[in-house]
Amino acid sequence: MTLKSISMSGLPARTARRAAIALLTLISAAACGTEEAPGPLSPSGALGRVRFVNLITDPSRNPVNAVLENLPFGVNLGYGGTTPSSLPAPATASYSSILVGPRTMVLKRTADTTVIVATINLTVAENEDRTVYAVGGTGGAAVSSLTTVDANPVPTSAQAMLRIVNMTSGAVDVFVTASGADLSLATPAVTNLAAQTGSAYLTLPPGTYQIRFVPAGTAPASRAGAVSLTVTTGAVPTLALGGGAARTVVAAPSTTGGTPLRSFVLTDR
Repeated sequence: MTLKSISMSGLPARTARRAAIALLTLISAAACGTEEAPGPLSPSGALGRVRFVNLITDPSRNPVNAVLENLPFGVNLGYGGTTPSSLPAPATASYSSILVGPRTMVLKRTADTTVIVATINLTVAENEDRTVYAVGGTGGAAVSSLTTVDANPVPTSAQAMLRIVNMTSGAVDVFVTASGADLSLATPAVTNLAAQTGSAYLTLPPGTYQIRFVPAGTAPASRAGAVSLTVTTGAVPTLALGGGAARTVVAAPSTTGGTPLRSFVLTDR
């Protein structure tokens, strides 16, 4: 479903006004150079940009629908699902433009939308890109959220940008190397990245890289045997980065929490 299929004609006046002035606008904008989607609402006012990632570790509550200020933001989002990139064309984009200010996102179980999985409060800031992660839920526990501010620098055609977000339970060192490089001789690209935090963007030459995670502080001789996660794209244990590309690699727990760890690659540019 796209936002163009929604009518507000049957809504009470207050609800219609709120929907019209509050929110989600998948519009084309040049701010920060981030790809954004077109949409039916064109509000005036300052905008920020938002995307959502589902990392809820409770299969009984997945997949979810994301509803932002009473308008659909994502549908049938399984573990690792993200929106708006999963929306049908022409709404597909890396981020969606949203009016600045306090906003509310409600997550509902797709199979039974009367079940509210979580309510997430967020603040949209002007000219900022933010990613909202829904996390937790293992064994029926409460689902919470974490929001990162995404700097989204603009790479040149001779550069690629890469950022790491660690949603696992412990600090990690991250190695970004040629495929098969000896970790005992390698220098970590990111060191001691704490749980539920993100790194700064790395600037890399375009190419194909192997990205491996080990527990922070692992001795060089022990790194190869301590790898907790190797990032894969499809079935390939490498990530290709073209010139001008920017990506976020997310390390996350399994679908039920804990191990084996999972990785997801988000397109920033």
